[in-house]
Amino acid sequence: MFRPKLPDVPTLPTTTVTSQQIQASAPSAGRPLAPYVGIGAGAVAAVVVVGIVLTALLAAVAISAVSVAIAAVVLRSLVSNAHKR
Repeated sequence: MFRPKLPDVPTLPTTTVTSQQIQASAPSAGRPLAPYVGIGAGAVAAVVVVGIVLTALLAAVAISAVSVAIAAVVLRSLVSNAHKR
């Protein structure tokens, strides 16, 4: 039902120069391609999930850095105001 429809492989015209030269067709691999499609979809899904997780972690680190910087500025201003009084 969900198997891909593969196009027919075009065959090259065979020409024989003499009766001694005979071209043999290449043997087919005989392996179905359906398992490889599942592996590819799983790999793409894994890459997407890893990308989302890494992006979320990067955003969390950036937000933490900004909040620490703001806290440092506030504490610095409080300490400098306390020394002036």
